[in-house]
Formats: sequence, C-alpha cells, structure tokens
Amino acid sequence: MADIIQLLPDVIANQIAAGEVIQRPASVVKELLENAVDAGGTNIQLIVKEAGKLLVQVVDDGCGMSETDARMSFERHATSKIKEAKDLFAIRTMGFRGEALASVASVAQVEMRTRRAIDELGTRIVIEGSELKTQEPCQSTVGTNIAVRNLFFNVPARRNFLRSNTVEMRHINDEFQRVALAHPSISFIFRHNNTEVYRLPSGNLRQRIVNLFGAATNKKLVPVNEDTELVRILGYIGKPEYAKKTRGEQYFLSIADLSKAGGCSTLWLGRLRIYCLKTAIHLSLFLLTLTLPVLILTCIRPSKKSSLMTIK
Repeated sequence: MADIIQLLPDVIANQIAAGEVIQRPASVVKELLENAVDAGGTNIQLIVKEAGKLLVQVVDDGCGMSETDARMSFERHATSKIKEAKDLFAIRTMGFRGEALASVASVAQVEMRTRRAIDELGTRIVIEGSELKTQEPCQSTVGTNIAVRNLFFNVPARRNFLRSNTVEMRHINDEFQRVALAHPSISFIFRHNNTEVYRLPSGNLRQRIVNLFGAATNKKLVPVNEDTELVRILGYIGKPEYAKKTRGEQYFLSIADLSKAGGCSTLWLGRLRIYCLKTAIHLSLFLLTLTLPVLILTCIRPSKKSSLMTIK
C-alpha cells in the first residue's frame, strides 16, 4: 500500500491556523494593534471600513522593519520575540508565536509599508492568499503601515458567517478598548468609514478610562493599590452604587514582572468576572493590573483572553 501521510502545503497550513487566530475582523484588529505596540509605537492609528470586512489598517510610528524582516514577518513561526525555550518565561511583548501575519495573509489581501529610521527607503510588500505579489523599495515614513483588505476573500464560507456591521463593530470596539486601556501612554486614533470614533491622547490610566467611557465615569472610580508578597493589584474599581447587571465594563490585565518595577511583561488582557453575589450585579472594573512573581506559572491561550495559573 502506498504511503498516504504528507506535509500540507504552506497555504493550507496557514488557512488552518487562521481558523483559530483569525475568526473575524476584530481578530485582525487585535493582532495588528498588538504588533504596533510591540514595535514601540507612540502614536497608533486604526482605520476600518465596513466593520473591517473591506479594510483594517493600522499605522504606527514604531521601529519599522528591514526588507528581510518585513518579508520574514509573513512566514509561519517567524518571530523576533523568542530564540530558545527559556525565553518563554521572560516574555515582555504582546505576541510571540509568530503566526498572526501569516494567518492574516492567507485569508486576505495585505499591503505593508515599513521603514526603519536608519534607512533612506522603506519596503512595500503585497501578499494575497499567502502568495507574494510585490516586494519593492518605497517611500515611507518611519514605522509600519499595514492594510488588510477583503478579509476571507478566498474563503467565502468563512465570510458568509460574519455578522452584521453593527455586531462586527462591537467586537472591534471591544478589542480596541482593551489595547488602549492597557497602554495609556500611547496615543490612539480610531476611524470607521472616515468618521472618527476615538481620539485618545497619551496620559495616565484614569484619563484613558474617562476618554474611553465618558466624563461621567470619573466620579465612579475608586483607586485600588495593594502590594503583597504574592501579588500586586493596581487599577480602579467602580463604586457599588454604579454597579450594573452586565460585566461589560470589566477589564483585567495580567502582568508578570519579576522585579515588580519597570519593564513589565504583558501576558494577556481579558475580562475578569467580579460580581456581588448577594445582589447579582457586576461592579465596574477598569484595568485591574496584577503583577505576578515568578513562582506563579501562567499558561496563556492564543487569544490572550483567558489563562491558567498554577503556583509552584
């Protein structure tokens, strides 16, 4: 009997990976915003058209990439974040798996323009359905500008499962808020169909919360700052009189930082279920930050929205 096991072509492997990593336009928003943060961007723009179905574009003023790095960034498991297994225990970036751009490029039409400060010219790369169409020098500002068009253009069944623009925009807004809350020192602009949704100047955490959720939020906030040998908790919690029946305003950022000072390692950002058992209402919780020592092992799922923690 002939051998029947064979390696999958890269394009099929990338589309399979995209099934987990890229579920909807909001998934693309999340991955691109995290890349912009990891690149050291201080001013980040998110541009969306038709709830991300036609366009998701992220522009940053970060470090940019060389021509070789720009091309390698679209390869599976190609990453600058880790080089050996022990690096997994000292991750200081939002991403490290090296699957996001490869997955995006397998199910969309992607154009990237990027330039480092030391380079006179930048690099322009166009990839459609994992197929390289163009790689050439170009004029570009320092940083990276990546546009993802026609998501799932080559996988019509996946595109048919997308919800209405209203629903997809709600998911995009959630992802944007999570990243913006986690990085108040970065300036963000968010536009949808040429309409400005958010303009968030850099500032402190309280200012970022108020800019995202409205001036009325300011009076609801109570600062939290507890530091123990096991964990440090820092952030804001809502006053009980402003509690809600849903947990839409609960955000949780987990950070692993061995020294508890500077250079924190952002591990995952999601929602924390905290509620009042007696009244079945949910307290607002804006970016409760936990700084975990090395004795707590954390296993982060790819979406970074949930995690398993074990004490050594």
